Amino acid sequence: MDISWWQILLLTLYAGYQILDELEINSSAGSAVFAGFITGLIMGDVKAGLLIGGSMQLTILGVGTFGGASRIDANSGTVLATAFSVAIGMKPEQAIAAIAVPVASLMIQTDILARFANTYFSHRIDKNIEDFNYSAINRNFLLGNIPWALSRQIPVFLALAFGGGLVTKVVNYLNTDLKWLGDGLSVAGAVLPAVVFAILLRYLPVKKHFPYLILGFTLTAILSTIFTNIQSLGTGLQGVAKSFSGTFNSLPMLAIALIGFGLAAISYKNSINQNRGGSGEQQDRSQNDNNDAEGEIEDDEL
Repeated sequence: MDISWWQILLLTLYAGYQILDELEINSSAGSAVFAGFITGLIMGDVKAGLLIGGSMQLTILGVGTFGGASRIDANSGTVLATAFSVAIGMKPEQAIAAIAVPVASLMIQTDILARFANTYFSHRIDKNIEDFNYSAINRNFLLGNIPWALSRQIPVFLALAFGGGLVTKVVNYLNTDLKWLGDGLSVAGAVLPAVVFAILLRYLPVKKHFPYLILGFTLTAILSTIFTNIQSLGTGLQGVAKSFSGTFNSLPMLAIALIGFGLAAISYKNSINQNRGGSGEQQDRSQNDNNDAEGEIEDDEL
């Protein structure tokens, strides 16, 4: 399956939009998992897109930028990995390690280039502010989006339009002469999100909320086992009794997410109550100190 021209066009347009959404719009359409969903929808395999996008989302979980710092572009990596995975039949796990992560790392350079190019419009806006030229401020602000969009669109377009043959040769080589390396990349792609999640736990206040960690792990294990067994039971009954029309949906993650939301709400409410109680006690203490101070007789009053 080749990548059609209209697929290249749509993915190129989305590649430019996703960085603008991440910087300004903030509708979550610029996240890796959403990039996987959109790319999978365009390429005709949403499952592969969500698998790659979700894995890349976990890979960059907890990664943020401070000031002018650049980070890996997981969205562009997800777009290219999903597109080539679906187009040439590449394993999603292999695409994550062989395409998504390297591309996301290389895109740091184009991100820096976009930041440098955008300073031109920033200086023009500074001059417009001094001149009180408000229409020019808005115009240069909008023009500043062009370097950001092109920093993603140009690499994605070139890769999709001219990189398909190279990727196909590399994948064929990985699955034949270098099968051991291809299998290793598949394992690395599957393990990478778990490794990054473990690193994230290292920086989270796990010791403070250790009971929630144990409870979450236990509930995940229990609900996953229960829902999986129920679904297997329903599938078996449908195979034996053709008249059986019951539907067994596997929804362990939804149940776990709702439980996690409930526990987070309880923890947040408790912290708010503690802060209010602490501030009230501090205010009372300060009031008592003031009352004591008013009743004291200073030396100069004697």
